[in-house]
Amino acid sequence: MIFEKINTVPTSEELVDKAFRRATRAMSGKKISGRKTAIEANESMMLTASNILTDNLKNIVRRFPTFENLPPFYYELADVIVGVDDMKRSLSRLEWASTKIHEVARDHVGKIRKARDPLPVRKQCFGRLASIMRSIDKDLIFLNKARNKLKKLPSVEDDPTIVVAGYPNIGKSSFVTKITGATPEIASYPFTTKGVSIGHFFVDDERFQVMDTPGLLDRPMSERNEIELQAITALKNLDAVVLFIIDATETCGYEIADQKRMLEEVRSEFKLPILVVANKADLPQFRELDFVDMKMSTASDEGVKEVTSTLIEMVQKAIEEKRENEEEKDEFDDF
Repeated sequence: MIFEKINTVPTSEELVDKAFRRATRAMSGKKISGRKTAIEANESMMLTASNILTDNLKNIVRRFPTFENLPPFYYELADVIVGVDDMKRSLSRLEWASTKIHEVARDHVGKIRKARDPLPVRKQCFGRLASIMRSIDKDLIFLNKARNKLKKLPSVEDDPTIVVAGYPNIGKSSFVTKITGATPEIASYPFTTKGVSIGHFFVDDERFQVMDTPGLLDRPMSERNEIELQAITALKNLDAVVLFIIDATETCGYEIADQKRMLEEVRSEFKLPILVVANKADLPQFRELDFVDMKMSTASDEGVKEVTSTLIEMVQKAIEEKRENEEEKDEFDDF
């Protein structure tokens, strides 16, 4: 998972305490006899403290991903949840602080070698280092909050994907369970009220991913807030097709007219291939509908295999078309 390497980001106070404690401990027990050894001792304390601060700040920056290299899906999600530009700004501030701390320490090393009494110079240096760290405290707090949110994102692989949509209680989770052969992994998005079901299955050596996203694709677009709409935009960046399931019996509690209306909203929002399937074909209330592509029953398995095969063909076709479009674009750019 892309964001797993991000450790807890400490506060400026925690980092300063750590640096100054380590600097003091490094000199404990050493004999200071005269001006020369006093200068060496205080110089060592300044360099120890500055090295610990710069190393920690560099490590924080290093563990955050390079956002330009993120897959579009994760870039969109990171932007939705915490704001990519805000994270870049804070990380840039940490880089500035790291460079500044190094400069201040080196400057005070020069001063301390000329000083009659090294102690005031070292205290002045520590004061400057603490001041620089205080100036980025808000950035450290923000980055830790961002880290905590990003770590909660589910592990969505860069695999061919089937995104399952439709109103609640129509058989979406049952379909995911049926074709993956096991209970799917449940992971939480910070902007949904329920866990997102993610399952996988293989066709030969190729792995496919199935996603049911309650809270995003199970109610009309007009009821969504801005964050949810942006999250839907993120889903568009997957190599995916959409399976829109209709309950043709209306036993889910939603009329077919309402379900069809939401289908049209999803169709207009997603520029992805959509397969419309009527579920619960085993029930006597089942109605034949002229706007669906196929029918199935996740309860009796009727049509599930055929629906899955069709989805696989649609995903593979979409990926092939995308590849051809990219090759044509590269040829045009070269020309």
